[in-house]
Amino acid sequence: MALYARLTKEICQGPTGPKVGAFFDLDHTILAAFSATSFMRERLLSGRMSPNEMVGTFYGALSFGLGRTGFSALMTGMTASYSGLAESVLEEVGEEVFEKHLARQIYPESRALIEAHQDAGHTVAIISSATKYQIMPFARELGIDHVMYTDLEVENGVFTGELAGPTCYGEGKAEAARMIAASEGVDLDQSYFYSDSHEDLPLLEAVGHPRPLNPNRQLAQIAKERMWPVRRFHSRGRPSFADLVRTGLSYASVAPALGAGVAAGIVNGSYRELLNVSGAVWSDLATSLAGIDLRVEGEENAWASRPAVFIFNHQSALDPILMLKIVRRDMTGVGKKEIQDDPVMGPIFTLAGVVFVDRAGIADAGAEAAKEALAPAVRALEHGRSIAIAPEGTRSITPRLGKFKKGAFHLAMQAGVPIVPVVFRNVLDAFPKDAAVVRPATIEAVVLPPIDTSGWTVDGLDEEIARIRTIYLDVLHQED
Repeated sequence: MALYARLTKEICQGPTGPKVGAFFDLDHTILAAFSATSFMRERLLSGRMSPNEMVGTFYGALSFGLGRTGFSALMTGMTASYSGLAESVLEEVGEEVFEKHLARQIYPESRALIEAHQDAGHTVAIISSATKYQIMPFARELGIDHVMYTDLEVENGVFTGELAGPTCYGEGKAEAARMIAASEGVDLDQSYFYSDSHEDLPLLEAVGHPRPLNPNRQLAQIAKERMWPVRRFHSRGRPSFADLVRTGLSYASVAPALGAGVAAGIVNGSYRELLNVSGAVWSDLATSLAGIDLRVEGEENAWASRPAVFIFNHQSALDPILMLKIVRRDMTGVGKKEIQDDPVMGPIFTLAGVVFVDRAGIADAGAEAAKEALAPAVRALEHGRSIAIAPEGTRSITPRLGKFKKGAFHLAMQAGVPIVPVVFRNVLDAFPKDAAVVRPATIEAVVLPPIDTSGWTVDGLDEEIARIRTIYLDVLHQED
């Protein structure tokens, strides 16, 4: 990704091929959190942690934190408390924790580093002292095949309470890297290791390119003495005071934007002008105050054919504001019919010009059912208003593209207007799903040429949707 060209320059200009290894620690390196904490908290709050496990975890962590025991003793004690527990329990917890808490904590910069190594054909691996139940969701999301971890012994789908081998910690990580090097033909002298901790010194010393990321105090001192390049990321984790202020100002910007819109509407005697000016001013103010730099490729395509159905990949609550900034005027969104009955949101959405449709009717996918459900949106298009809609239907927790639903495509076909695809590459950098604070970021959007729908038929709709989704995957450099 061009946004991280400076960060990945060394990788892009270096040797390519699988002989180069790129090894990543997990906690505070790929992830701006400590995965074990979230893992244990989820088990505790969900009531799935037994008293024996609770006691063992507490005293083990306390003893390790005070330096009375080593990591192996800590893991041995915790593993013993799992005796008799079904492995599927921890697998389920790992997936829940990733989706609910940790997916949004992946550093965008670390994701860019991983992708750069993958594009160079390097052998990429996660080497972590965590268990596979914490790591595997990250490996799957990031497309990493090689994973080394602290393994727990399982027999017939049940934990025995024993470790399956040495812990992947300290010298254990270096040994894990040597195992990958032996099996994959990796040259450690050409390889990279990214870590935040001085405890990973054996592996940092074993590779030719040690790369401390977000280093703790001890590793930062070692890096300074050995002149290792250090990088610190601030895109995740605890927001700064400036982030909080920016976010507050961004939310508050709706008031002056509405004031400007009301003035324009009164002067011109036009409610549509009120909406146009309010939307344009709000999108400009909100993004500017939040520190969002929106870079649009193909902006001329947004004006090539109006009205149109603008579709976008839905990553964040910022998406509607960004769409307003791109489309600028005569645009509305689509809301489910049930919102109309909400005593608070119903009137607000109505005043904002949102078109309400029966999504259940669209989901039926029958031609007549879809036609009736989409009638209000079709009328909006006939009156010259473009519609912005996310075919995925819901926000993603990661940048990975979801499946497309049919509503947006039925709508364009029925109204006889083109579809204009808008591809957001990295909105999650600024505002992940369920976040409360907007982070300053540079966001890339690609507006593709309008797609004519005049020759579409209901029978061929699935094929047209698949073709458009493939275009999104190509722009995002993703595989289905």
